[in-house]
Amino acid sequence: MKRLLGTAALAVVLAAGTAQAQTSVKIGVLSDMSSLYSDIAGPGSVVAAKMAIADFIAKNPGVKVELISGDHQNKADVGSQLANQWYDVDKVDLIIDTPNSGVAFAVSQISATKNKLFIVSGAAASDLTGPKCNANTIHWTYDTWMLANGTGKALVKTGGDTWFFLTADYAFGHSLERDTAAAVEKDGGKVLGKVRHPLNTNDFSSFLLQAQSSKAKIIGLANAGGDTINAIKAGAEFGIVKGGQKFAGLLVFASDVNALGLQTAQGLTLTETWYWDLNDANRAWTKRWQAERGAAGKFPTMVQAGVYSGITHYLKSVVALKSGADGKAVAAKMKEMPTDDPLFGKGTIRADGRKLHPAYLLEVKAPAESKHPGDFYKVRATIPADEAFRPLKEGGCPLVSG
Repeated sequence: MKRLLGTAALAVVLAAGTAQAQTSVKIGVLSDMSSLYSDIAGPGSVVAAKMAIADFIAKNPGVKVELISGDHQNKADVGSQLANQWYDVDKVDLIIDTPNSGVAFAVSQISATKNKLFIVSGAAASDLTGPKCNANTIHWTYDTWMLANGTGKALVKTGGDTWFFLTADYAFGHSLERDTAAAVEKDGGKVLGKVRHPLNTNDFSSFLLQAQSSKAKIIGLANAGGDTINAIKAGAEFGIVKGGQKFAGLLVFASDVNALGLQTAQGLTLTETWYWDLNDANRAWTKRWQAERGAAGKFPTMVQAGVYSGITHYLKSVVALKSGADGKAVAAKMKEMPTDDPLFGKGTIRADGRKLHPAYLLEVKAPAESKHPGDFYKVRATIPADEAFRPLKEGGCPLVSG
């Protein structure tokens, strides 16, 4: 068997100079390092992981942490083989990040089978804490229910009551389309149609023509990363917004807005759980991230912030247990302990593995409104933690009794 199946192997050992470390763990950042989600997560998630480890060890010198990373190439078989390799051969205790819900579902099952821990920051499908939940998986940053009930509800309430979906044709897109359609219809809106496109599509012409001909007020983009960027750029060429229709970016990141530019992205409504320019703590962390990343013109996403936050709480739980060997036990301790870190503040993790924190309904500024580089958003509403995510009793998670 090949050593790492398409992985960019990174090995970083971070310790505080003690030969007799009380606790030792190994973390693997499994991400998209080279394709359409690499700006959302990828190398920036590795930087966030390194920062979390360094910050934690500075206060806990008896902990030894080794970090590796790999590229799942947006393929469930590649992600599965890497997860098996890491758990069986490389003795990884935690896998984190993993944008791409198809890969995440596979890694979640492997983690449960091998009693390891999986923290999802990059993938979105809400079924990870629903019917497909397990005691070894924690869903950290955001999910499709949150996105749907933030952006979808807001647009219906402001007149966007007819929808057409442009959907990435795999687990994530299907989940986002399903959850958003449910939210739209619950609030009195109608779904006029949908079209599904392959992952990493370059030509959106035929899909946008169908959306345009539907006459729907809102074209819901149930995709992410490079697909969202390409769809919006092509939509500008087709005159979609000028023609009176509006794009709903159901999953838009700061990296996407940065790539599109405010001239093209202005007016987009979106929901995120973390924004780099929201407060002083986020801005200070971003400056450190940019310096580590070597990219002053890039801005971290909520996925990358979630990697930092998730590792921080994981390491606190490992110290409390004095071991990271039993994945289910660490997950239980993470749920037992309140979460608290500089980026997401105080929060909790529910029985189904859903991490709770506020979400923010945002609107992309016009160029004239932006006061400095990266000043992307106006905050239209703050959604409290107990409203931002699907109610526990509605998810269908087998871990939840009653």
